[in-house]
Amino acid sequence: MSEYRFYYPLEIRYGDIDAQRHVNNARYFTFMEQARVRYFEHLGLWDGRDFDDVGIILLEASCTFKAPIQYGQQVRLGARVVRLGNKSIEMEYRFEEQTSGSILAEGRAILVSYDYHRNRSRRIPDAWREAISEFEGLG
Repeated sequence: MSEYRFYYPLEIRYGDIDAQRHVNNARYFTFMEQARVRYFEHLGLWDGRDFDDVGIILLEASCTFKAPIQYGQQVRLGARVVRLGNKSIEMEYRFEEQTSGSILAEGRAILVSYDYHRNRSRRIPDAWREAISEFEGLG
């Protein structure tokens, strides 16, 4: 799988920059979280209102930094699902410089389908599985 079908444009804000004059490493995880939320909204899987109904919880996240991101740099963040388990969803992320397409960082996250009302993991809902599989071309 090489294509990202969903991109989230990033605005690099003054507050995202650290003393070394580039985006602080912790911000990458915030950006990935925001792209993940927008991805699920884009697919119609969450309406952004009831946080108990989003139905996922983060199990693991990582990021590999390739080049620093500077204030004002035009960056887009690709997000995609690469694997659907019984209860887990694996996502990948790619931070790209908007004009050149150069890769600035790559990330990964494992999410667990979660029932917040019962406080336990659950199977990925069929509607989520179908929407993600169709969008990503997973078979």
